[in-house]
Amino acid sequence: MYQDLNLFIGGHWRTASDKATKPVNDPATEDVIGTIAVATADDLDSALIAAQDGFEIWRKTGTWERAATIRRVADLMRERQTEIGELMSLETGKPLAEALGETNAAADQFEWHAEEAKRIYGQIIQPRTDEGRMAVVYQPVGVVAAFSAWNFPALLPSRKVAAALAAGCSIIVKPAGETPASCAAIVQACADAGIPPGVVNMVTGQSSTIADHLIRSPIVRKVSVTGSVPVGKKILALAAEGVKRVSMELGGHGPVLIFDDFDPINAANVCAPTKFRNCGQVCISPTRFYVHEKCYDAFSTRFAEIAASLKVGRGLDDGVQVGPMANRRGLETIQEMIKDAVDRGAELLAGGNPPVGFNKGYFIEPTVLGRVPDDALVMTKEPFGPIAPITTFTDYDEVISRANSLPFGLAGYVFSNDLSVATRAYEDLEVGMVGVNEMLLATAEAPFGGVKESGMGREGGSLGIHDYLNPKYVKLKLAG
Repeated sequence: MYQDLNLFIGGHWRTASDKATKPVNDPATEDVIGTIAVATADDLDSALIAAQDGFEIWRKTGTWERAATIRRVADLMRERQTEIGELMSLETGKPLAEALGETNAAADQFEWHAEEAKRIYGQIIQPRTDEGRMAVVYQPVGVVAAFSAWNFPALLPSRKVAAALAAGCSIIVKPAGETPASCAAIVQACADAGIPPGVVNMVTGQSSTIADHLIRSPIVRKVSVTGSVPVGKKILALAAEGVKRVSMELGGHGPVLIFDDFDPINAANVCAPTKFRNCGQVCISPTRFYVHEKCYDAFSTRFAEIAASLKVGRGLDDGVQVGPMANRRGLETIQEMIKDAVDRGAELLAGGNPPVGFNKGYFIEPTVLGRVPDDALVMTKEPFGPIAPITTFTDYDEVISRANSLPFGLAGYVFSNDLSVATRAYEDLEVGMVGVNEMLLATAEAPFGGVKESGMGREGGSLGIHDYLNPKYVKLKLAG
């Protein structure tokens, strides 16, 4: 099923110029399942030249033709949903049902942006005098360098590629080395749909080397990244040297506020499955549960019951609800957070250990911690894994202050049936997205992104395409 993956440059798959490769591992077994090409400087230069040539073709392609071609990408991805989903489950470990759902969500990005390509509206400004004319038009920013993370290996690159294509840009996408096949399938769908050679390119290899080479190139005019806060800061500094356009979706630490007017059992029934989706490796995952003291016992008990009932295993196996973590470093971080919280007085309500019967793979039981102090590592550093820390509050101002105390600001959640409380809370949370009595936020038609150190710019929705466009103001004086 899994194949060795090469570079896609100028419409062709090709090996690295020096034939170098890196292994790709199955996180459920730790076995090598394939390899990726390690791009050299010459390969990256070839990708840059191809993207520059592709941009000149694509920017002049008619809007309706661009839209129809992008829509064909969505159709092909849906036709290939099973194949892409199985590859994704194999390289990420996520349950097949989740992988299939992600593939469809990735196709949604191309469908949405195919339609948005036709709706890049400018502006007419009324002139001061009869002989003047004033307008604002939008033009594609140019060649885009895009860097994607491993946790959603189809959806994340699709957000970038689809928006770039709709705006008339060309793109060089660098997927995560742990999960390259999902992105490669999207790139192939773009080629098969009729996207001209050079418009969509894919490179793999050493992330820091690729980022440095591409971003320093004067050919690249826009950088898009999904990753951790430290990685984002490094890329932002690189982009600043060339004053490049940047959009980035970085880490989060989503606070969940559960007020005493909301049924705690219902809240737990919504929160627990969402928390452990994709093994907790979700940037907008609910990660800090602030529960009103009156609701704590009922909420935490039900949450722990659900966590303990989830079936852990290899993503391709029947009935599995929680797969392995994507890599060993993530697993070790979660284990460190569990120990730190318990050492500081937190209660271990569920999980906390490798599941019985798994001697290989990056597995950890869905873990629930109760009455976790605010200074615990899991409450201050993003817990990118299946661990849910629960604590209590009694006062509105207190919980808002605690929720906003971190430098992150991606997503937050509010559970309340009191319209006044819910409205105040979603307005007061310092985040880019809020779910009120709801946790499934990501959708193609809505803007996705954060504030503070969680990033800048938005992906998706009617705002998403504007990160790939430059506004140009024109003032015209009529002759005579």
